[in-house]
Amino acid sequence: MKYKSLSRREFLQLGAVSMMGAWLASCAPKTPEATAVTTQPVSIPTPEQETTISFMGWGGVEEDEGVKAAINVFQEENPKIKVTWMYTPDLYDEKMNSYIAAGTPPDTAFISEGRYATLIKDKHLMDITDRIATDPLIGKKDYFIEPQETNRSAINGRWYGIGSCWTNFHIYYNADIFTKAGIEPPSNEPEKAWEWDHFLDVARQLTVDANGKHPGDSGFDLGDVQQWGAWWATDWYGPMINFTMINDGHFYDPDTGKITLDQPADYEAIQKIADQMLVQHVMPQVAAFSGLGMSASQMLENGKLAMAIDGSWALSWMWKIKAKLGTAVAPKMKAIATFARAHSHSAFASTKQPEASWQWVRFLATPFYVSQFCKIGLWLPNQTALMTEEGMKSWMDPQVHPAGYEKIVKDYMAYSRTFVYPIGFGEAYTLISPALDAIWIGDKTAKDALSEVTPQANAVIEKL
Repeated sequence: MKYKSLSRREFLQLGAVSMMGAWLASCAPKTPEATAVTTQPVSIPTPEQETTISFMGWGGVEEDEGVKAAINVFQEENPKIKVTWMYTPDLYDEKMNSYIAAGTPPDTAFISEGRYATLIKDKHLMDITDRIATDPLIGKKDYFIEPQETNRSAINGRWYGIGSCWTNFHIYYNADIFTKAGIEPPSNEPEKAWEWDHFLDVARQLTVDANGKHPGDSGFDLGDVQQWGAWWATDWYGPMINFTMINDGHFYDPDTGKITLDQPADYEAIQKIADQMLVQHVMPQVAAFSGLGMSASQMLENGKLAMAIDGSWALSWMWKIKAKLGTAVAPKMKAIATFARAHSHSAFASTKQPEASWQWVRFLATPFYVSQFCKIGLWLPNQTALMTEEGMKSWMDPQVHPAGYEKIVKDYMAYSRTFVYPIGFGEAYTLISPALDAIWIGDKTAKDALSEVTPQANAVIEKL
């Protein structure tokens, strides 16, 4: 199965020009070939009468504040449109479901990638294909990074949302620990991604108990580890997908429409992550990690952890640690790969203000809006202009982005893989999650647990 992504050469040659999908090239108006980086939003005519629309979303403090600031700018540029921010940091999907069931969904909202296709099938999201094609800014053929944006946003050639940004998964490490141990840290260059065995060896060397012993040493005390070598996020589906991709697996195969966790490349990858806890003892077990009472960033800061593999959005709080922070591409099992993902912004088909809702959704895809979150380390761009050398200078901050991070932003994204999640993915994952929990604690092997649950998950998808 082939992922619908750019070759590395094609990606790196994008520069300021990117090829849009055929659907857009055939109907978009002729525009200049280059998209200039701008910190100001581009407005289009507003309604004659004042309208109010709602916008529902999640996020931490930074995202809440960023949205509020963006609303102020948007309303100054579009004085006839007022936006009500429905900030929903907890139980987002449950609350969204209740609004939909009551027939009162918001006008616009964050849409998680796992629910996007399902909401389209149920005709809840507004088709914005033609509006994008004729838009003077985001309708330019060189505007988005392609084909990744089309791959996640278009279903049967029609767009019902626009990706907010891109994110990927990579290493964060405490550089002081590596210096003290005399070990060369991992690299931001994809071609220098660590082989799996080397990664495990370094993680073993950097896992130390109270007596200075390492896993495998006689007398190593697993109950008194003072410094762990590695930690991988394991608490939701994003990291799971990334695990399978670095082993050249799929997690989900769009060509067959099936979850593939019962295939060797997938369950072997999951087992290798579990073995770091259960066999190599270089990673704290999930329950033990919770018992430590510290986040991964806190453990990096206080020297309790050498490497954390998490999403790029974690940089928005990782950069604040007092220890010297470094970043690097994830190690490879069989492939250099990273799972590219992010939520989308959509308007609901039921909105009584379709034009105002569209203007807000397209504002959320402007360089102004996206770059404010890139500046704080929360997002990576999905716009070509923000990926050029000049564009990156407009939002990269040396206080936030460690040295060499531009390679994570551009070079590593050349190895990104993405797909449109199947209809019913959220329901299917509720079956998979308990199976993963059993793997992490060693109750079942990945092969046994995932071979059992995958047909059940696929049956859920096939019914919808």
